[in-house]
Amino acid sequence: MEYDLCIIGGGAAGLVVAAGGAALGAKVILVEKHRLGGDCLHYGCVPSKALLHSAKVAQWLRRARDFGITAAPPHISLPAVMRHVQAVVDRVAVHDSPQRFRELGVELCFGSGRFVSGEAFEVDGRLLTARHFVIATGSRPAVPSIPGLDECPYLTNETVFSLEEGVSHLLVLGGGPIGVELAQAFVRLGSRVTLLEQGPRILPREDEDLAAVVQERLAGEGVDFRFGVRVLEARGIPGAVTLHYRNTKADEAGRTHTLSGSHLLVAAGRRANVEGLDLEAAGVVLNPQGRIATDARLRTHNRRIYACGDVTGPYAFTHMAEHQATVVLRNALLRIPTRVERRVVPWCTFTDPELARVGLSETEARQQGLRHEVYTFPFRDIDRAQAEGETAGLAKILTDRRGRLLGAALAGPQAGELIHEYTLALARGLKAGELSRVIHVYPSLAQINRRVADQRLKAALTPRRRRWLQRLLGLRGQT
Repeated sequence: MEYDLCIIGGGAAGLVVAAGGAALGAKVILVEKHRLGGDCLHYGCVPSKALLHSAKVAQWLRRARDFGITAAPPHISLPAVMRHVQAVVDRVAVHDSPQRFRELGVELCFGSGRFVSGEAFEVDGRLLTARHFVIATGSRPAVPSIPGLDECPYLTNETVFSLEEGVSHLLVLGGGPIGVELAQAFVRLGSRVTLLEQGPRILPREDEDLAAVVQERLAGEGVDFRFGVRVLEARGIPGAVTLHYRNTKADEAGRTHTLSGSHLLVAAGRRANVEGLDLEAAGVVLNPQGRIATDARLRTHNRRIYACGDVTGPYAFTHMAEHQATVVLRNALLRIPTRVERRVVPWCTFTDPELARVGLSETEARQQGLRHEVYTFPFRDIDRAQAEGETAGLAKILTDRRGRLLGAALAGPQAGELIHEYTLALARGLKAGELSRVIHVYPSLAQINRRVADQRLKAALTPRRRRWLQRLLGLRGQT
């Protein structure tokens, strides 16, 4: 075998495997058909967060009077904002440059390839053999089958950050994280925004009370929501797009509605990039969701071939791709049997306010029939949130009957940062009471993590237990 590792795909997962393999002394080749960095760098995490921050700055200017400051309404140039976004991408891209990876000892091969057997991968006529292959080809936007959509100009997360003109009215298909994040960004940047969703609300994977915090904020900022929508047809030319749709409610089922806008954004989920790889020749099979099937050690049906990142899922998160990459390295090179973490996986929707979660949601606990307790605490009762005028939202934890944490979620300011305390607690099997005993800085938003844990302790102190303590300790307070 010519190489120890042949990695197919230069996104987050593939780059971590490549860098880690070279650091361990393996002979590594990385195959990439386009450019290093993948969806996260060029079309996802980095540009979207830069865009969201620009939009937040505009919103701060609108709210300046709330904090005793007089400021002029923001003058927004979307092309200028997009130039800022691209500048951020360019600065971050230095870490994923071909030069850096060559200096690390990784051989790069740019081109499209396919498996010719379970032991060989061909790239533009060159045959690559390796002890282990790692498929890390990522995912791309899923485009729904809507009549006329193929002929209609539309945006996805792969093209929206390249806009060179203003957007007067953005139509968004999909109420998942990508759809709601970009809907809020554009409405704050001065666009009229209409979001269409098949279901009854946004963020269907989250508990309804938490998603409602985000939905209420977006509605208040001007996002027009259309729920229970089935799009029948799409038509348009650049600058003018029209959708024909029906409402799935019984009293609306027969009526057809028309909605027009200047731009259309399709945010209807993701599809694994598996086409053209000739996986059958390598003995690699797909699961019912169209992703590469793997075991708990991320091995495919061909034990010499691993898969990690979006192409195998189930979570399309960069931090999960990086975790899976370390699992592949431990199994393939270090030969340390290691299972991928599936229980304690945090994630965040970066709207304002943010929505973050780890572990079981209340909805999932009910669906699984698990006995659980739910405790909540509002941000409006956190002094730091009051000081900063960011009081919308709440923290929620789920515990078993003994107080051990099952899951946690926050909808509120900096939820994506605050969730990590719960992530560590869940990973270590801690009880809510142990969070309650930890000293938290005052005033800080993180105090909400202790305050919601306090609710568990208060609930455990029933009137009967209180009377027992009074008798035991000789206390004379009210009974």
